[in-house]
Amino acid sequence: MGNENGTWIMYGVEWDDPECLHTVQDAIDYINEVGFLPLFKNDIPGFSLEERTAVEYWWCGNPKVDPWEWRELIARSGEVAYGKFFEKKAGFISKEWLPYFVNYRRDGYDFDALWDDEKASRRQKKVMDCFEIEDELYSNDLKQKAGFAKGGEKGFDGVVTDLQMKTYLCVKDFRQRKNKKGEFYGWPIAVYAKPEALWGYEYVTSRYSETPEVSGKAIAQHIVELYPVANADQIKRLIGGAFGTEVKTKKKKTDYPQNT
Repeated sequence: MGNENGTWIMYGVEWDDPECLHTVQDAIDYINEVGFLPLFKNDIPGFSLEERTAVEYWWCGNPKVDPWEWRELIARSGEVAYGKFFEKKAGFISKEWLPYFVNYRRDGYDFDALWDDEKASRRQKKVMDCFEIEDELYSNDLKQKAGFAKGGEKGFDGVVTDLQMKTYLCVKDFRQRKNKKGEFYGWPIAVYAKPEALWGYEYVTSRYSETPEVSGKAIAQHIVELYPVANADQIKRLIGGAFGTEVKTKKKKTDYPQNT
């Protein structure tokens, strides 16, 4: 999705295009096939859910065909991790590739160790402490419990985004809130959880045995294999991390005399 002269533009495919994803299961299968996928268009052409779906069905409200609704169903499925994983924007990571991202983005640190080494902020610690008591929290409840309510800490959204980028948190679901009578009301809001609460500590941290650099290079090379047009700068921006990765991009062969 791009903004041209103040107008938001969606980039997709025709419904009858062979590359078009038609159902949420199509989307889940495709994410599992490619390993990870941003929600919206980015610097790498074709590397997003947006560019694999029909533009006219976005925000139509029908979960059978609306990719915006699919993100809620995908998060709820437990088959794929969903959160702000790419350049602080939303995207998906398959269970297969999640341990690679965890090892790379966390630089091999559990959050407690990150805090002990003074590499986490006090506000991040206040948010993560809430998940020592609860396995999941509505966004509004987390904001309250972590001390970001009116008159408290500032920058809640930025802190939670940073924790998602580092894979310490993800979006488990989207649900309506309940009033005092137990009745649902309003729009569905994000429900956050630690990946470990969804898939287990041993699985989520299963790449800790290798260096973060090795995990990062595996992610980068996987993108190159899928999208040879991607250059090193585009890949590094997209996958983020504490340090750059060495990316071997494929060079195009040029015949004489163009290569002189």
